[in-house]
Amino acid sequence: MLPHSEDVHGTAKRFAELEETVRQMILEGLGVAKYHEAQNESTWHLLRMSEYKAPNADEKWIGYVSHQDTNSLSVVCQHEVDGLEMQTRDGEWILVKPSPTSLIVMVGNALRAWTNGRLHAPFHRVMVRGDVTRYSAILFSVPECMIQAPDELVDEDHPPRFKPYRHDDFVRFCVSEEGARHEDKLKAFCGV
Repeated sequence: MLPHSEDVHGTAKRFAELEETVRQMILEGLGVAKYHEAQNESTWHLLRMSEYKAPNADEKWIGYVSHQDTNSLSVVCQHEVDGLEMQTRDGEWILVKPSPTSLIVMVGNALRAWTNGRLHAPFHRVMVRGDVTRYSAILFSVPECMIQAPDELVDEDHPPRFKPYRHDDFVRFCVSEEGARHEDKLKAFCGV
């Protein structure tokens, strides 16, 4: 049964409200809350529903390859079937197992760059196994402004890590032949 458009719109609205609240908390924690409203005005949201067919096997299959999101924040809702894995900073892959009433919020490369590398954008992938199809809903917050760390987040202890860039230009780089050659696409695109 397909969801009604009102249900999808309502879900997207609640995800966007959560994303905005989490982003506000992050900015407050970094001491740069004054930028929150400007970020809201230059952010749009994309809701994607994903289906990962069951491979009918005990071995894990790659449902979606390892990557970092290009956007600011991603809000993920898994439905009953696990499969999202994140790579720790030391390279270990771990299965993300939220409670049935929890959502997963991940930092993307736009927020990593905007915070001058103070936030980590984890590599993640979807691995599926067994005979049950995996479904998820993901909200991406996409910036339409210049991504540039504010002066408050750049100092002697935190020198500039990324050159300013436009999100659309970065996305084009990521899907280009040149971008495909790099694991850390943000660093390759605009790293200092």
